[in-house]
Amino acid sequence: METPKEVQFILASVSPRRQDLLRQAGYHFAVEPSCIDERAFEQNASDSQQLSKQLALAKALEVARRYPEQVVVGADTVVDADGRIIGKPDDAAHAEQITRLLFNRPHKVITGVAVVCRAKDVQIVEADISTIYPRPLTEQQIAAHIASGNWQGKAGAYGIQESGDEFILRVDGSYT
Repeated sequence: METPKEVQFILASVSPRRQDLLRQAGYHFAVEPSCIDERAFEQNASDSQQLSKQLALAKALEVARRYPEQVVVGADTVVDADGRIIGKPDDAAHAEQITRLLFNRPHKVITGVAVVCRAKDVQIVEADISTIYPRPLTEQQIAAHIASGNWQGKAGAYGIQESGDEFILRVDGSYT
C-alpha cells in the first residue's frame, strides 16, 4: 500500500462508520484492515473496557508491523449489558437474542482506540464509555430490525447511526 504524504495515518479498520466520522472531521487517511482473530480476545477478556482496548491495540499493532514508519489507528467497540460482554452477532437468531436483551435495559457501549507508531515507539490506548437508554421495542420493530440486516457486523447487533437512534431514548456520553 502506498501512503502519500497527505495521508495523516492508517486506519486499521474497514468500518464504514469510523471512516465517515474521520472524513467528516477532516482527516486524510488510508485504510488497511487488520487480520486478527477477535474471538480469541473475547474468550480471555475480564471486562468490556479491557476488551475494547485490547482489540483496538491488537488491530493497530498488526497493521503497524506491516507499516512501521506510519501512524496507525485501531479501534473496536463492544457492548456491556450488566457486566456481560456482547460482541457482534453470529447470525440473525443471535442478533434477535441480543436485541431482546439490550433493548430491555440500559447498557454501555465502549469504544477502545489505539494509536501506534513503531518507528517512534508510540503506543497510546484509551477507551470511551457511553450509557445507552433504549426504548422498549415491539415485536414488529424487532422483526423489522432483524430483517433489515443492519445488525450485521455490529457489536450489540445495532448501529445508532443506522436507524438505531429511533430506538434510543437517551445517550449519556459520546454519540460517536
